[in-house]
Amino acid sequence: MAQRVTFRRRLSYNTQSNRRKLSKTPGGKLVYLYQKKQGTVPSCGDCHIKLRGIKAMRPKKLMSVSRRQKTVTRPYGGSRCGRCVRERIIRAFLIEEQKIVARVIKANKKQ
Repeated sequence: MAQRVTFRRRLSYNTQSNRRKLSKTPGGKLVYLYQKKQGTVPSCGDCHIKLRGIKAMRPKKLMSVSRRQKTVTRPYGGSRCGRCVRERIIRAFLIEEQKIVARVIKANKKQ
């Protein structure tokens, strides 16, 4: 007959935070091992794709990890993907160019 296994914690419902797997101890006893929730990879705030170079972690683990492992070394690193950053830089540059052209046209009209 199969051995009975009891919970090690008080929570007895089959919830997301109460996931467990069966494991056999060296003494031959069956026990529950509680599994941690899986972390998520941060995603880009603009295009919502997963960011490369950053590992999936739970918030508590993120707190204890160094900054180098949470971000990528570039502007908006760890928040936006490279393609979106490139688009932002180009957009800002083109807007500034438009302003300069408008100023030049305005100056030419006055003369």
